[in-house]
Amino acid sequence: MKKQLLDITGMSCSACSSRIEKVVNRMQGVEQMSVNLLKNNAHVTFDESVVDEKAIIARIEKLGFGASVHAAGAAAAPVPQQDTAVQEMKQRLIGSLIFASLVFYQHMGRMWGWPLPGFILGQENELINALLQMLWCIPVLFIDRKYFIHGVRNLLSGAPNMDSLIAVGSGASFIYGLYSVFGMAYAFGHNRLDLLPGFADALYFEASAVILALVTVGKFMEARAKSHTSDAIKALMNLTPKTALVERHGLQGEIPVEEVVTGDVLIVKSGASVPVDGKIIDGSGALDESALTGESLPVDKTIGDKVIGGTINRSGYFKMEATAIGADTALAKIIALVDEATSSKAPIAKLADKVSGYFVPAVIGIAVLAAVVWLALGASWHFALTIAISVLVISCPCALGLATPTAIMVGTGRGAKSGILIKSATALETAHKVDTVILDKTGTITSGKPVVTDILPVKVTGNELLAFAAGLEKLSEHPLGEAIVAAAEAKQLALPEAVNYKQIPGQGVKAEIAGAECAAGNLKLLQMLNVDTSTLMDQYDKLAAQGKTPLYFVRAGELLGCIAVADTVKPTSKEAIGKLQAMGMRVLMVTGDNRATAEAIRTQVGVDEAVAQVLPQDKEAVVRKLQQEGHIVAMVGDGINDAPALARADVGIAIGAGTDIAIEAADMVLIKSDLLDVAKAIRLSRSVMTNIKENLFWAFIYNAVGIPFAAGVFYTAFGWLLNPLIAAAAMSCSSVSVVTNALRLRFIKL
Repeated sequence: MKKQLLDITGMSCSACSSRIEKVVNRMQGVEQMSVNLLKNNAHVTFDESVVDEKAIIARIEKLGFGASVHAAGAAAAPVPQQDTAVQEMKQRLIGSLIFASLVFYQHMGRMWGWPLPGFILGQENELINALLQMLWCIPVLFIDRKYFIHGVRNLLSGAPNMDSLIAVGSGASFIYGLYSVFGMAYAFGHNRLDLLPGFADALYFEASAVILALVTVGKFMEARAKSHTSDAIKALMNLTPKTALVERHGLQGEIPVEEVVTGDVLIVKSGASVPVDGKIIDGSGALDESALTGESLPVDKTIGDKVIGGTINRSGYFKMEATAIGADTALAKIIALVDEATSSKAPIAKLADKVSGYFVPAVIGIAVLAAVVWLALGASWHFALTIAISVLVISCPCALGLATPTAIMVGTGRGAKSGILIKSATALETAHKVDTVILDKTGTITSGKPVVTDILPVKVTGNELLAFAAGLEKLSEHPLGEAIVAAAEAKQLALPEAVNYKQIPGQGVKAEIAGAECAAGNLKLLQMLNVDTSTLMDQYDKLAAQGKTPLYFVRAGELLGCIAVADTVKPTSKEAIGKLQAMGMRVLMVTGDNRATAEAIRTQVGVDEAVAQVLPQDKEAVVRKLQQEGHIVAMVGDGINDAPALARADVGIAIGAGTDIAIEAADMVLIKSDLLDVAKAIRLSRSVMTNIKENLFWAFIYNAVGIPFAAGVFYTAFGWLLNPLIAAAAMSCSSVSVVTNALRLRFIKL
């Protein structure tokens, strides 16, 4: 299966996107197509052996839309180009308002006595007045001709959209006005001046022009608001510097970042941005990673540390080796991930899409029916036409179509800004329903890196014991031994040299130091060596109960002391678990560790339940069991052994510092590897879903109230009648209000 991004032009509302999806998804070989109205693009997955891009594009073009394969740059994922749309709409808006204002002033001025030139006043000048209004109206029709081109084309193809409603409403007004002009000419030519007042009152040029102008005002405001929905992606793209300072063959020079190749030595000075991903080979710096991770404090980096392209070196100077460039950098992958998430559809969007597919034909039917009914009741053609035009222009499928994608895009961008990468709209929707959170222990609740927690000397000082232990463990590759060596090096202790090193599986190590037989290991090793451990047994029980691993050290058959090593709990884990519980969720911990260690960590961080001695496949089984009980489960993990459970869970959340496999299997990625972000992600999901429901509610209510009002349902009882100009203004406001409401998500506190 091949996945392709297509750019689509000519869409004006969700009826368009719904039509394209329905037709293309029916094509043989197409697995799935998802159209994003907000970004004017579509992700399509298809079988290359059955169908290709050309056939799909040809099918879209047959529907009356433009389509092309998206030409993505090497270094970045596709980003919605809303700025161009804003400029285009601005130019159309200015021209439309100028000429629409002229025709509106002339028409209303005669009614309300505004200052007007004498050559258009009086009965004898009615035809001049009508012709001048028509001349002001024609430029508006030309400037906003897109509504007619797209609207009529879609109407004729059997897939009417919002442009069709505008084209029919505005076009009918203009044609009726044109009919009135001919009627006036007839009245003057045949000396039937008694007909003039009727034709003069039926000039609809101002309605035709002002409807288009008001719709364009709404479209301009909508385009401006929509341009802000992609601010998060734009901000990420702007992080990458345009040039890089490279050192080649002993010479330094500045080159475009696109010319950097893997293995290049790059120089990053204080205040400069890191051009691409790499590792420091000389020097050090304090890296500001806030734009990527949300972490406010700079992170100190030195030789051997990885650096991410787009981060800023706040202080220091270093040389780095480029390890990933272009689309392979972490920043480019984040941009691609965010963009793909904003292009996907949440399940709730299917409701709006389904309604939109039938909406426009239904509105046209209601407009015609309303006009016929009023004519049957004895109303004039003028009145019936006013009713029909009002129904056409007040109806707004745009609001329905924008309700979901705008909230998804803004919410996903807000998450990215906080270091929470959401890989699909479905995950964002599902997360708000989570009632059970399963946490892996190692690397998720804990740091995943053992450290020395206790030093208990018997016949030596603490530093002497630590130096002796590090000397023994220096040749070991065991994580517990590495923790002891790291602790000794941190204190800059001199380590004795060990020889004749021998590893004893499951027990420890043996070696010689200064000619003396030495050993390090667990209780089994000491029992084998017949060493008396009675002096430390009380401490052993206490350490084991705390989830720590005690290691004993012996020299010449004499116990020197004990050093405890443990995988320590992350500083924010307890707070994060408390927040999840406060949000009404049950929190479980699953681990492959023994029950004593698991229980110790459970007590320390406050999870509701700890499941110990769990194999990788058993983690997935734990998730499945909870799902079978009716729970919506989120799994949080970082390792390869967590991948099956992450994939099985309703929402899989990978800790960003974890393995690529875990990240690939997950639905969300926490870049900062901080459990507090799990609560933030779920809170974000709840906020986005609330926002979507608000948008859909107002979109449905707007149409449910607006259409009957425009159809004159309340006219007989209350005398309420909606002017087409007010209807057009109301239609524009509905779309703008939906997008503006979605933009509030940019400011929510997580």
